[in-house]
Amino acid sequence: MIQSDIWEKYLSENASIEDELLQEITRVTHLKTVYPQMLSGHTQGIFLQIISKLVKPKIVLEIGTFTGYSAICLAKGLENNGILHTCEHDDQIVPIAENFFVKAGLQNKIKIHEGNALETINKLDISIDLAFLDGDKSQYTEYYNLIFPKLKIGGILLADNVLWYGKVLDTQTNKDPNTLGIAKFNETLANDKRMLQLIIPLRDGLMMAMKIND
Repeated sequence: MIQSDIWEKYLSENASIEDELLQEITRVTHLKTVYPQMLSGHTQGIFLQIISKLVKPKIVLEIGTFTGYSAICLAKGLENNGILHTCEHDDQIVPIAENFFVKAGLQNKIKIHEGNALETINKLDISIDLAFLDGDKSQYTEYYNLIFPKLKIGGILLADNVLWYGKVLDTQTNKDPNTLGIAKFNETLANDKRMLQLIIPLRDGLMMAMKIND
């Protein structure tokens, strides 16, 4: 189900209350960015927080920082000495996210990597407990192929927008790079026996997968 505004409102009203800082990020995102719909938002943010608190990750990797909403949600479950690496290619967005990380007191727990995410992932020498993909949709499979060897057994991979407004249901009609990229990613995960995965119909679709084998 790709949720309507009515369902989104209902789900938000029946989720835990959004904290004041996240509310501020939402307001600023709508005021200062061209595509505020890229924000993870309240219901998905709660989901990210719950997963992170369950995993208790030491290392989180996020692809697509945007204004910092999802990173702050994911950071809420970090171990005391944990760190979240987040990749963002838009240098005009980075200062907004950095400001909110300071406000959240997370500037020492969140490290922003500016530039091409594929290059960043390749260079990072880390063992990942939790990963969240919300970057260039056309490159989801490329992100996955680089992340998989660094993801721990039992590690969790989340990927946003995997229903892509329903366009993935008809890739014969919808041949744009983003639709084809997400369709390829979904198919890759479905056929990868090293992962246990499903698509959760939350907002625009959220892939959740656990690495069960190398």
